[in-house]
Order: sequence, then C-alpha cells, then structure tokens
Amino acid sequence: MKLSFSIIIPVYNRPNEIDELLESLTKQDFFNDFEVLIIEDGSTQKSEFIVEKYKSQLNLKYFFKANSGAGASRNFGMEKASGNYFIILDSDVIVPNQYLSEVKKGLEHNFTAAFGGPDAAHKSFTSLQKAINYSMTSVLTTGGIRGKKQAVGKFQPRSFNLGLSKEAFLKTHGFTDLKTGEDIDLTFRLWQNEFKTQLIEKAFVYHKRRSTIQQFFKQTFSFGTARPKLNKRYPETAKITYWFPSLFIIGLDVSIILVVFSFNEFMYFYGFYFLLIFLDSLFQNKNLYVAFLSIFTSLTQFLGYGLGFLESQFYPKK
Repeated sequence: MKLSFSIIIPVYNRPNEIDELLESLTKQDFFNDFEVLIIEDGSTQKSEFIVEKYKSQLNLKYFFKANSGAGASRNFGMEKASGNYFIILDSDVIVPNQYLSEVKKGLEHNFTAAFGGPDAAHKSFTSLQKAINYSMTSVLTTGGIRGKKQAVGKFQPRSFNLGLSKEAFLKTHGFTDLKTGEDIDLTFRLWQNEFKTQLIEKAFVYHKRRSTIQQFFKQTFSFGTARPKLNKRYPETAKITYWFPSLFIIGLDVSIILVVFSFNEFMYFYGFYFLLIFLDSLFQNKNLYVAFLSIFTSLTQFLGYGLGFLESQFYPKK
C-alpha cells in the first residue's frame, strides 16, 4: 500500500501556535507529497492570515466552521482530506525535522490502522512546560503509558499525535461526541473492529501543553472526569489502576492529618516518592529548577485527575 499523508490540525483561537507548527512542517526531511488541513473551529482569533504565509511552501487547505469541539473538527478534516492515511496533530505541537520520515518508516516496517507517537519538551520551552511534560510522560507518574516504550503493552494513541488510516476512519466514523477521552474511546472502537494500533517511538513531537499550573490542573481534572465515562461505555476495559491518583490524594490528606497526632510514618513514604521524582527529573532535564517544579506539577496532576475521577464516578453530570 502506497501511503499518502493528510495532516489534520484543528485550531481554536491559537494563531501563534499554528504559525510555529506550520513553520516546523516546512522543514521536514520528507520527499513525498503531503497535504495539511487547518480546521478553524469557530475561532474569534482566526488563523487564516497565518495559513496564507505558508501556502507557497506547503500544500495547505484552510476551512472555517462553526464551533463543535476538536473531535468533530478532526472528523471534518478527515472527510475533506485526499490522502489514505491521516495524521492528527494538536495545534500546540512542533514537529521535528524527521517526523514524517519516521512515521513512513514505522508504517512500512509494521503497518497498523492507527499509531501514536510520544511527546517531548523542546529546549525553548519554559521551565514549567518542561516540568509538566515530565509529569505527563514519566514512568514514575503515569507508568509511561503516554509513550515510554518499555512500559507499553497494547498502545492507546493520544490525539495530540495520532495516525489513522482512511479505512479505519470509514469503519469507525472517527471521533464521537466526547469532549475529553475521545482518543481513548476511538482506540477502543478500533480494537473492537479488529484494527491494530502501535507506538512509533521515533515519531515524537514537541508538545507545549499548558503554560500555568491552573491550566494544567483544569486539563488533568478533565482527564479524570473522562475515565469513569469510558469505564461505563466499555466496562471490560476498567482497571483498578485508574483509582490510583484518587487514592494517592486521599492517602496524602490522611497522612497530613496523622502528622498532627505524631504519626509520621506515612509521610515518609510520600517524601521518599517526591524525592524520587525530583532526582529522576533532574537526571532527565539536567536542571535543578525544572526538577523542583516537577514535584509540584506531579502533585497537581494527581490532584486534578484524582478529584476529576471521584467527581465523575460519584456525582456524574447528566
């Protein structure tokens, strides 16, 4: 099967991010033709003037539509695309020069109907963005499920860096109406239709994620609320490990209370755990400040996901 790539990028009020992403796509060491579809999802800060800058360098198509969310915008883009394999990117990523070459190489070596790639922190990112990236990708915090190959079994691609064949899109109809967790939902439906997924480890992107602790908390809270909904839709996929962030936060609260009564043993465990995070982040990032921030971003991640999970589990919104 000869691969023809269509890159689908939904965007909402982020013209500066699109500028950086499109610039990185002009620098690909990739010799095959590919198209790029920008789907403007009802933005008030439009990206059309940014797209015009790159039309002489890229095969670009720009669409403006009413706001309907990222999932519906991705589906819209795939319906308009002319390629037979879709690559879906978030607007807040930057792709390294070899990205498309690594995707092509990975699919030619082991073709699957869908793939996912890891994310990394670019050297230009802020210290907080690097710490957030550490918390979201570390084996110590997420078990490496977002792209650390040694921790991956059956890989669940994430929508910031996801590939999907046209055949699989037509069979599954793409993303559903879920606002969060829609990529995991798609993966489950791919598996139900006997499509295979894989991690292409070298097809990584630089992912900016959120730029403040408050934004990161809100994002992880949304991730937490999505999991009970997915468990209800696909009960066979539910795992006890999804409770761990909530239990972690409850245990931390209890440990702090016990300190008041001179029971310090449980706090020693948490202290040792956060020390491990500090040392691991220091080893990976070679920066004391980023390592220090990684303690707070990891705590924020557990707090956001754990509270979101509990709210959705016991007080689901209709």
